[in-house]
Order: sequence, then C-alpha cells, then structure tokens
Amino acid sequence: MKIDVHFTPLGLGAGDLAGRGVVVVDALRATTTIITALANGAKAVIPAATSEEAVRLASNLEKDGVLLAGERRSVRIEGFALGNSPREMVPAAVAGKTIVLATTNGTPALVAAQGGEPVLVGAPVNFKALVERARAVLLEPRDLVIICAGREKQFAIEDAYTAGRVIKAVKKGLRKLVLNDAGRAALALTDELTSWTEALEGSEAAHQLGDVDLEEDVAFAARPDRFGVVPTYADRRIT
Repeated sequence: MKIDVHFTPLGLGAGDLAGRGVVVVDALRATTTIITALANGAKAVIPAATSEEAVRLASNLEKDGVLLAGERRSVRIEGFALGNSPREMVPAAVAGKTIVLATTNGTPALVAAQGGEPVLVGAPVNFKALVERARAVLLEPRDLVIICAGREKQFAIEDAYTAGRVIKAVKKGLRKLVLNDAGRAALALTDELTSWTEALEGSEAAHQLGDVDLEEDVAFAARPDRFGVVPTYADRRIT
C-alpha cells in the first residue's frame, strides 16, 4: 500500500487518480469551509474552478436553494452571498442550501481530484474522522493520494503539515506503507512543527488573512476535530 502526496494539484490528471483514494486538503480555507457548511446542514457544495464557472453552474440550479460563495485575494467576491469563511457557514445561512463555491486554491484542487475513488475532503477540523476513512481506504487495499491545494500554485506549509499528520496517524499498525518523496517530507514536518496552531498561524496564508482582518478564520481552522463528517466529492458535488 502506498501514499503519494502532491504539494499542489498542478499536472494531475484523472488518469493519475483512477482506482486510488484521494484526500484533498486546503486548511486555509476551502476544505475547512466545506466541512463546516455540510456539518451545519448544507445540502451540497459544488466546487468551481473560477468565479465565472460558479455563476454558470448556479444559473442551472433552482435559484431559491442556491448560494454563491467564494473569494479572491481572501475577500468575498462582489455579488456573492458568502465568502470563504467557515465562520459564515452557520446553520441559519446554509441549512438545506446548495452552495456553489469558487476559491483561489481549494476548489481548483477539488476539480483536479476528479477521477479518484473516493475523493475525501479533509482539514484539521475533521481530522480524526478523516484518518479513519483514509485508513479504511488503505485497508481495502487501495493506494491513497493526498492533494494539497497549495497557495498560488506553490507549496503551502499548513496543507503539507496536515498531509503529514494524516500519514503519521494512518501508518500506526500498518507494516508495508510506501511513501513518495513528498510524503516523506510531509511526515518530517510533523517533527519540525509541534501543533496545528504553529503550522497554520505561522503560514503565509494566515498572514494574508490577517491583513484583511480574517485572523479569526485561522484560529477556527487550527482547532482540530470540531466535526465528525468527512465529505465526499463525486459527480461534481460534495455531500
């Protein structure tokens, strides 16, 4: 059994993921936001690679039950009902709704993950539940791919650290687990950084969020195991 980590989704195609389980991580903030929305009663989340695609996808759905959400440069897209803050995904706003979400890094990574089976949405906020599902995939047996959303097509330490924590947790009790080089590097990060808070709050993404007064999103995302749901992405919908 093998775990491959990709620090960004660049270059990944559906053929690379066929027959393999996938975990997509964008801790700051898209996967955290998606998990929170679904835990708080959203019907589904539809990821879009761009804001234009989000508008187009939403136009094909029943208007009363759809919310457009997303960000550019961390700030809510003009004209959209919600941004990309998990703190916005309260039951009063999202219960029973289908959310069409467009973000800079996270939703393109999810779109790139099509072809995996299953495709799981992960973050610190559902960590324990995610580890259980990831371990189950490996025991099928099936290889696992962890796709980090990254930041502006580059490495993001908060996503890589999350990948490393997943590997560290699932490898307990598994004898022949093979890691690619990125997986070994992600695992090494768990010795370098001592906590979720250190990994997330020290990241470039956290500093950018602080610049637009969204540092509370970082604190929200850094608290593990808020939720027991592990959303699954299939047929262009996360449920």
